[in-house]
Formats: sequence, C-alpha cells, structure tokens
Amino acid sequence: MPPPKPVIPYDRKAALRYAHKWAFGRNPAYYDYEELGGDCTNFASQCLYAGTGVMNFTPDLGWYYIDANRKAPAWTGVPYFYNFITRDWNGPGPFGLETTLENLEPGDFVQLRFHKEIFGHTPIIVAMGDPPTLENTLIAAHSYDADWRPLSTYFFQEIRFLHILGAYSPEPMEPPPENGPPMS
Repeated sequence: MPPPKPVIPYDRKAALRYAHKWAFGRNPAYYDYEELGGDCTNFASQCLYAGTGVMNFTPDLGWYYIDANRKAPAWTGVPYFYNFITRDWNGPGPFGLETTLENLEPGDFVQLRFHKEIFGHTPIIVAMGDPPTLENTLIAAHSYDADWRPLSTYFFQEIRFLHILGAYSPEPMEPPPENGPPMS
C-alpha cells in the first residue's frame, strides 16, 4: 500500500481575497460560462484553486481548468464539484466533507437546490457570525453576482455545506498543463 499523500493546507485568506476581487468581475484567464448555464461553480472553483494551487487532471473525474473547452465537469458543474470534493480517494486536489452550518469557516462552500431536482448554485462563504445563522453567513458568488450577501436572501428548497480540509499534492510525475491559467 502506498504511503498517504501529504496534505497541502487550504489558504482560506487567499481564496477570500480572490472571491472579493472577482465577485463582480471576471478574471480574463477563465472563460465566463454565464450564458451557458451559469458561472457560479466556475467562480467557486477559481476561489478554491486560489487557496490550494492544486488541480487534478484525471479525465472525467478530476477537477481542472486549462481553457474553455478543456476543463473537468467538476470545475463548472454543481453536483460534480460536490462529488469531487467529497470523494473517497486521495487523488490530487482539494478535498472536504459535507457538514453543518456550525462547522463551516469563511472559504467553505454552500450548495443550493432551488426548484429542480439537482443542486444548482455554489457560493463561497466570506464571513460568518457567532453563532452562525443564515442571516449572518455571508457569501460571494457569480450568476447573480454577489459579495457579502446574506445566505438568508436566497429562496431555496434544500441546502448543503462543504467544509474544505485541504488538498492532496499532485503526483510527482504529473505534468502541468500547457498554458494553464494563473492563480491571481
């Protein structure tokens, strides 16, 4: 059995800096999927990448962005993002677990299910009150761009919370993509 991979700490402050910088704009290093179903999980992934610096280039099951046409479903798709973050294998990239509101920190993520059968929105948490409530949990998001927006202002059918634990480092021989996006 191979030794466990080292865990890279999640730099929550870097993720939050990125979220505030780009909440009402678009980083030109990434395609804007707003007209193709929404940009929320693309933005969430950018924030998470800013805080971990690690992608997973596994075809279909990974979490990566090279350009508008070369990206993993988990980079832009709400349910795929959830599946990647909560995976039970330690491939490269960020990982975490589903938890409760009380166990979240700024830099964690929320997913909302509106009127459809699947979850459809992924904001990043930028601030939380003590004790946390939906009223004092503030988010940043794309697709209805927002920063410092109270979670209580959303009308949803279901909510789930993702706490990021860190990232597994990439395999030593995994080559970086040509012309991959910058982290800033």
